Amino acid sequence: MAVKRKIINDPVYGFITINDPLIFDIISHPYYQRLRRIHQMALAFLVYPGAVHTRLHHSLGAYHLMCLAVTELKAKGTVITEEEEIAVKAGILLHDVGHGPFSHALENRLVTGIHHEQISLQIMQAMNEELKGRLNTAIAIFTDNYPKRFLHQLISGQLDVDRMDYLTRDSFFTGVSEGVIGYDRIIKMLVVHEGELMVEEKGIYSIEKFLVARRQMYWQVYLHKTVLSAEKMLVHILERVRVLSATGITDLKTGGATDFFLYNYSYNSQMDRDTLDKFCQLDDVDFSFAIKRWSHHPDRVLSQLCSRLLNRQLLKIKLQAEPFNESMVQEKLQQAATELGISQEEAAYFVFTGEANNTMYRVQDERINILFKDGSVKDISAIDNPLIHQTISAPIKKFYICSFR
Repeated sequence: MAVKRKIINDPVYGFITINDPLIFDIISHPYYQRLRRIHQMALAFLVYPGAVHTRLHHSLGAYHLMCLAVTELKAKGTVITEEEEIAVKAGILLHDVGHGPFSHALENRLVTGIHHEQISLQIMQAMNEELKGRLNTAIAIFTDNYPKRFLHQLISGQLDVDRMDYLTRDSFFTGVSEGVIGYDRIIKMLVVHEGELMVEEKGIYSIEKFLVARRQMYWQVYLHKTVLSAEKMLVHILERVRVLSATGITDLKTGGATDFFLYNYSYNSQMDRDTLDKFCQLDDVDFSFAIKRWSHHPDRVLSQLCSRLLNRQLLKIKLQAEPFNESMVQEKLQQAATELGISQEEAAYFVFTGEANNTMYRVQDERINILFKDGSVKDISAIDNPLIHQTISAPIKKFYICSFR
């Protein structure tokens, strides 16, 4: 019997090959197909018009890089069985399946108290029941409960294929060349030593480029001040809707899955299957439609936030190294209240301060270990390299203020 084979033409990597029945079953599942309707970069398209790629694009790209990484490690003598190979590919395909509308922008907001990785796991477990246990090994690898830890590190770590794809893909779709990394060389430099994923000594400069590119992408794209303003407006829209719905107002209902999470959902770290099904009906389309509808709502705060976000009339934002003066904040609050004809308390939806943090490398989270030719192992932050040694793990904090004018 001939093996079913499909190729997908990806704008970043070219042809991506799918040739396993389990991978086909995952990709064709409605839970996975939902990723087509969730933007990878939330509202970044308001700054970078090309950034309209989806979670599905990213998932397939990460899968492709996983295929390359597994092939490379096997060529270097690392024992990876056929079952493990399929499982780790399944794991990376589903690693972000738990994202809700607008990805990280509404993380922990629409569905409170649950991280997207927890929801990803619950979705994988639900799919595993339908697939009669064929995702058992993938789930064990995903949760870091599999003996070969390097397989989990390929999915989730400081140097995983997830990060390699999103930096490569996001830089491609935004046109920001600072995010370009040598993913192909990094993969060629991967090696397993004593059960852990490491990088060969000659790959140090590629890792250095990877870390620097990541920091630059955060400031230039992910934490771009205009993107930050738009995403804070999105969060404030949701907060206002929650305040209004708590008073019993029902004209906020849209007739879609959003209604359940605004009116009926109560926090529980473990969703039941019915709630999980409702979550998997949620995507960017639901929330975008809701915003269009709410832009005509009689509540002035809500309608202003929604119409301004729709028409890209975003809040003004300023970043600086020091916290903002409280008297300045109060002055802007009063100004917004007067211009909009709302209370000063309501004006806080339009005038507020916060912090943006960017760390290149968190030593406490996960280490990028370099394997030297003499067999010694060093963390990348311990290597005496003038470009990264001093700044690699130092967090950078900026304070911001969003205001109506």
